[in-house]
Amino acid sequence: MKKNKRLVFKASGLALLAFSFFSEIEAQQLRSLSGANSPNDDTNPVWIGNNTLLFTRAFHPSNLGGASDSGDIWMTRKGANGDWEEATHRPDLSSRGYDLALGLEDVLTLLILRIEAGKSSVHQFSKFGQDWNYLRSVNFPGLDSFDGPVSGRVATGGKVIFIAGKRTGGFGNEDIYFSEKTGMSDWSELRNLGPTINGFGQEMGPFFDPATNQLYYSSNSHQGASGKDILISKRMGETWDSWSKPEKWDQISSRGSEASITFISKDEVVWTSTQNSDGFADLMTFSTPVPLVIPTEFVAPVLPQPKTEEPKSLAKTTQVEEVKQETVIVKLTDSTDVNLSKPPVAPLEKPTVNVELPISWLVVDSKSKTELPFTIAFLKGVEEIDFQEVLLQSKLIEEGISSVKISSPGYFPKQVPIESLDPKTKTEVQLTKAQPGSTVLLENVNFKRGTAELEGESTEASLSDLAAFLIENPQIKIRINGHTDNVGDPGLNKKLSLDRAGSVRDFLISKGVNFENLRISGWGGTRPIASNATEEGRAKNRRVELAVEN
Repeated sequence: MKKNKRLVFKASGLALLAFSFFSEIEAQQLRSLSGANSPNDDTNPVWIGNNTLLFTRAFHPSNLGGASDSGDIWMTRKGANGDWEEATHRPDLSSRGYDLALGLEDVLTLLILRIEAGKSSVHQFSKFGQDWNYLRSVNFPGLDSFDGPVSGRVATGGKVIFIAGKRTGGFGNEDIYFSEKTGMSDWSELRNLGPTINGFGQEMGPFFDPATNQLYYSSNSHQGASGKDILISKRMGETWDSWSKPEKWDQISSRGSEASITFISKDEVVWTSTQNSDGFADLMTFSTPVPLVIPTEFVAPVLPQPKTEEPKSLAKTTQVEEVKQETVIVKLTDSTDVNLSKPPVAPLEKPTVNVELPISWLVVDSKSKTELPFTIAFLKGVEEIDFQEVLLQSKLIEEGISSVKISSPGYFPKQVPIESLDPKTKTEVQLTKAQPGSTVLLENVNFKRGTAELEGESTEASLSDLAAFLIENPQIKIRINGHTDNVGDPGLNKKLSLDRAGSVRDFLISKGVNFENLRISGWGGTRPIASNATEEGRAKNRRVELAVEN
């Protein structure tokens, strides 16, 4: 059984300087989180704000897989008086396998790593009130390549995930890897953080703070390690394989093993600690607030240089006998056949030169496919940029152009992302005529995950163009239709779709569009345009469309 409280005495230079008249060594009392500790294995604390801490609890009878379940998500909350409430099970975030909270991708989206039936995966959950609703499994290549336990954390901002585990080709027994977000639910291949971070032993429990560019992790590879200590390394540049020499965080490193820190605030931290022979872990913090003594000086690492040897000469001195030339005279007659032909010479190949052609366009009616007159405008975010010269795609990218707006009288305008241009031939753009019965998909309108809040410069630019078009054509009346996929509660999906349609209407009204010309509807997941069995299909079903009415 684990004790509810432990005393750990540490010497701190800062504490000695400030309190030397009281004692030579300042005692820092630690405690297991009130209500969060149990005779089970509690690991991986993740602070998600709103006074809420998630963690993984193993082998508890209430887990979905019973007392043999390797880990479910549990939750404890910090009260106004600083005490931690009794932990509660979160079956909505758990499975019968191993579940680990990676953290918040954004304020309303939680990522859960799951290992079930030998398969590893990452899943998104969206917050509705106090509940979390399942959204989807994300595309995370290489996750199944780990052998054994896995730990990890998403960095604040939701753009990078750090994963630690045993994998072929690593530097030690367990290494730390990273993956970058490449799309709405897509992540890049895992890459190793390199030999500065990963040693011969175990590195696990990563936590990265983008504000300081510091990586906190657990390691037993460093010199003098008696267990696993918390090390800190600072990112030295723009790449993810350049790190400072790791420094030990003495304040929370003990003779046992520490891992997986999470900051409650800049002055409060919680971590996993294993100090007893039972092998089970506690969630630890300081009983009373103390100054966090975190290393602040970081130096570049000294990595071993590969040995080089001077190449040994393989040449040998050889006696070469003089060769006498002999002249042979051949007498030519009329019948002598002399072949004076030269050996064939291969023709020289001309080097291939790739010449970038200026951008050209083919703008047509989406139904009749007849060619249309059009005008173009170049957009840098929401700002229109004027170019007079003939343009190349590379020039536009160099100038920071994000998209090109195509307009034709009587047709809904359309924005084409700069990366979609075809440099080898004409870029074809199909425009939808604004007449009763026609519909158009708002391709560049995005919302914050699980909410009706509009997000991104492309969203603002696209809706601003639409507003200008509707103001120029006040006779056009449209219905804004919101749609979702069929994952989650149907009632909540319908409300979300209606709220998103309402957000689009509110934006257009704010730009001067007549309220009477705008109607909204929310259909939830009842009108799919693709299969909901795949993520690609579900992404297509989450959309906002315009329908022109009589």
